[in-house]
Amino acid sequence: MLYKNHLRRLLLVGCAALIAVSCANQGEKLVLKSDAERHTLVSLDGGHDDGPGKKRKKQWSGLSYAAQTYVQLTPSVSLATSGFDSERVWGGGDDWEPAIAADPGAPYVYQMTTRYTSSPAEIIFRRSVDGGTTWEADQVFEPNSGDPLVEVSDDGTVYTLGIVGAQWNLLLKRSFDYGVTWDDPPIDVIGNGPNSWGDRPTLVVSPDGQDVYVSYNRGDIYVVASHDGGATFNLEVQVTSNGRQWFTSAGAIAPNGDLYFAAADYSSGYTGLTYINVLRSTDGGANWTTTLLDDSTEAPECPTEDICYFNFLGPEIGLAIDVNGLIMISYNAGDVHGEPHKLWARTSSDGVVWSGRTEISSGIAGVNNAFPAMVASRAVAGDFRVVWQDDREANMTAWNTWMVSTLDGGASWSDSELLSDLDAGAPYKGPLGYSFVYGDYYEIAIDGDDVNHIIWGAGTSYVGPGGSWYTRGVAVPEPTVAYQLFAGASLLAALARRRSVGSRPG
Repeated sequence: MLYKNHLRRLLLVGCAALIAVSCANQGEKLVLKSDAERHTLVSLDGGHDDGPGKKRKKQWSGLSYAAQTYVQLTPSVSLATSGFDSERVWGGGDDWEPAIAADPGAPYVYQMTTRYTSSPAEIIFRRSVDGGTTWEADQVFEPNSGDPLVEVSDDGTVYTLGIVGAQWNLLLKRSFDYGVTWDDPPIDVIGNGPNSWGDRPTLVVSPDGQDVYVSYNRGDIYVVASHDGGATFNLEVQVTSNGRQWFTSAGAIAPNGDLYFAAADYSSGYTGLTYINVLRSTDGGANWTTTLLDDSTEAPECPTEDICYFNFLGPEIGLAIDVNGLIMISYNAGDVHGEPHKLWARTSSDGVVWSGRTEISSGIAGVNNAFPAMVASRAVAGDFRVVWQDDREANMTAWNTWMVSTLDGGASWSDSELLSDLDAGAPYKGPLGYSFVYGDYYEIAIDGDDVNHIIWGAGTSYVGPGGSWYTRGVAVPEPTVAYQLFAGASLLAALARRRSVGSRPG
């Protein structure tokens, strides 16, 4: 696949050159704010001195690539992966850590991102009414906000969540008309107590929309639950209590109602081993069990602190559950201190007994694999899709977004398919990929037709600027050599028959 995608990139050079010319015609200089304007985002870096991610939260960059970014308004076919659109960037703003959801019964797709172009940063929402073909105008979720999340229930209700304000309040807004109007005021899911704040939330909504769960961290993991569609929330439940830094990154509800979150826990200094866990509740979030599945050594350090902070590339975990209740996690982890992580998958039918790990990354030595996200088919048992970012093209300097899938619950896996197919369109895009990942989470969603919708961040470095990139589609398996030989022979035979018929006397 590595060499196949190199050939595909060569096919894209001509298109990339045209895009680059278009970008150059729109402007050549980076927009740089004054030193006075380049200050820390209040909502993410102020308000809580004890915030577990305080020194690891992104700061406002004061930069923008608006004049140098080419925004394609309508889709074109990807030349890298059959069945997918070519990637498209949301805009030229400094957009970070995007989220996405797709309506299971209508052609609505929803996206959110944190925009750091202005200060303070704000979560931006937009929707598509035609399955991701075109996008309507941006809406501001709330000013002074970050860490967006979006989910859709089967009846089309849209649930959005973000961290808002200097006190890191977790606010939920629902829309009952497909993203036109919203709860006003928004719902504070934790309340106004002395510890009514949270970081790094994860949002899970049941298919019928009645059960809404939010996990978040204040060092340990806490969960709040609503069983009236998000109108009110129970008091928070503390799930962990070992003094380490815990972060959930994915969650899902099984067909039997059991609730799962995937969580990694780090030491207080983010050094040493990181542990891979699954949290499970069988009673609507009241009580929890924690299953330790693996551990990981520290990830390689970035070349400089400007590119990313220490252990930024550490373990992240995706989680999904299929229609029969098979649970799968995907995660990056390493076995040797400071060496690149591989991407692994494990499965369980009951959340108690888990399979051994299977590598699903490229298998190429020395490649950093990071930030997996995943989804299960809405209709087909054993069908899982995993996306992640790696630097197989050039260590730490050329990253791409990839996808693998399985149709048999992880017994076998497809080749990795390239999603980030463009060689240009923004200053951080090049012939081998983009300069660095932009944010440490993003999402894949699936619509009612089992079409994948993926959004991710790409940029210059952790500092930025960067942008949110989107594609959609269903991977079409490449024909085997035997099939190609058969098809070629059939075509030759058909041509021979046609010549034979054409040469007969009339």
